[in-house]
Amino acid sequence: MKLCVALDLPTAKENLNLAKMLKNENIWLKVGLRSYIRDGNFFIEELKQISTNFKLFLDLKIYDIPNTMADASESIAKLGVDMFNIHASSGKKAMVTVMNRLSQIKSPPMVLAVTALTSFDETSFSAVYEKSIEKKATQFAIDAYQSGLNGVVCSVYESRVIKEKTTQNFLTLTPGIRPFGEETQDQKRVGTLKTAKDEMSDFIVVGRPIYEANDPLGITKRILENI
Repeated sequence: MKLCVALDLPTAKENLNLAKMLKNENIWLKVGLRSYIRDGNFFIEELKQISTNFKLFLDLKIYDIPNTMADASESIAKLGVDMFNIHASSGKKAMVTVMNRLSQIKSPPMVLAVTALTSFDETSFSAVYEKSIEKKATQFAIDAYQSGLNGVVCSVYESRVIKEKTTQNFLTLTPGIRPFGEETQDQKRVGTLKTAKDEMSDFIVVGRPIYEANDPLGITKRILENI
């Protein structure tokens, strides 16, 4: 299981300071929509310069018509990030189109499909998708697997089922992790480190419990020791 630290602080300077604090740790860094729109490609390059230990996950959740998604994915690959994500609900044609385009690139990044955002609870999810989270998230994951993607973004509570329906090597990245039972804030389907281990998560995303801590490096080391 790998730790992915969310760089969701209000400014580029704060995010870069956090990255510098963690530069000796073997971790992934997640660059989200706000950070990327605000700070752009230059921010990606600055992160690379801080440490070669870092792997970068660009969390933009691409969703558009198939060709536009493929164009965007090709541009993302040229940034030199290690992983990015698209929406599974864009459909199998879009996912296959993305993977076909990336197959023409040497050493492309891994691609994950977003199944059900962890901000959804059952009521709000069914209002949009008209199915239970587990059922629809699993179907999205199967679609992504059949389309040649590397894995999915899901909550810890869907991870094991998704692996059972695909393969153990199909990656699951689980956001909303509160390592030691911290407050959930706007996330609904959250889990602890133990939950993530039990449900076979490959990547855990941790944000606030690290960057809001009095000792971000200390809590990061504690998480790494526990995984």
